[in-house]
Parts: sequence; structure tokens; C-alpha cells
Amino acid sequence: MKNILLTLLLSALAMLPSYTFASQEAQQLAVCLTDSLNGKERKNLAKWIYLGMSTHSIIKPFSNVTEQDIDDTNRYVGALVTRLLTEDCPKQAKAAIDVGGQGAMENAFRLVGEVAMQELMTEPSVGNALGAFDKYLDQEKFDKAFQ
Repeated sequence: MKNILLTLLLSALAMLPSYTFASQEAQQLAVCLTDSLNGKERKNLAKWIYLGMSTHSIIKPFSNVTEQDIDDTNRYVGALVTRLLTEDCPKQAKAAIDVGGQGAMENAFRLVGEVAMQELMTEPSVGNALGAFDKYLDQEKFDKAFQ
């Protein structure tokens, strides 16, 4: 039972808003974007997501992220997105925008965000930290509920 709950929790946390229906052009852009990222870039995107989330009022008291950290990461991501759209995937980006407008770009970058989050979720320490709640599960209640 613990493994099922952990798997469900990790799956839920690993996913950003789901990839909604997208045009073929938007899907091709998403593939080009993710294929153009190397491991270090995916990790840096995950860092950018984390730093952004650290500004949330409920998380901020637990974070020592500075404005400089956020600005440095925003600078990195700005350069990365510029490269992706103007050097690596310009044809796919133009086609996606022509067919689907801003929504096509949002769908394509949603997948990029999911790939970045997978970088965080695959590190064993993250799985261990997120799975540690299992020591507080009331096994008797689970046994009773699922018998």
C-alpha cells in the first residue's frame, strides 16, 4: 500500500497542469524544444521553477533564495528560450504560432516544464523526502478501509 501511495504522490507532484490538446505544429515545437535541451539545461530549468515557487507566500519563510538568485536564473532562462526559439526551433515556433497563436506556445512550453520537473523528481533524495510521510500513515485505517 505504501508503494502505491508514494507512486501516486510522486506522479501528482511531478506533473504541471496537463498537456491539453495541441495542434500538430505545437506538438512538433514541443518535441523540438525538449530534444534541444541537454541535461544541464533541464536541471537549470528545474532550478528556475523551484526559485519561482520559492516566492510563494507559504514557501517563502522556508527559503533563503535571494532576488539576485532569481534574477540570475531569469537571465539564464531568457537566453535559453531565445536560443531555443530563434536558433534551434524557429521553423517549428513560427508554424505553431501561425496555427495556434499564444496557446500553441503555452502548450509547447508546458511540456518543457514537465521535462524540467522530471529532472527534479528522478533524484533519489527527492523521492526519499517526499516518501517519508509514509511513516505517519495509519496502517490500521488502511487495512480496515481496504478489506
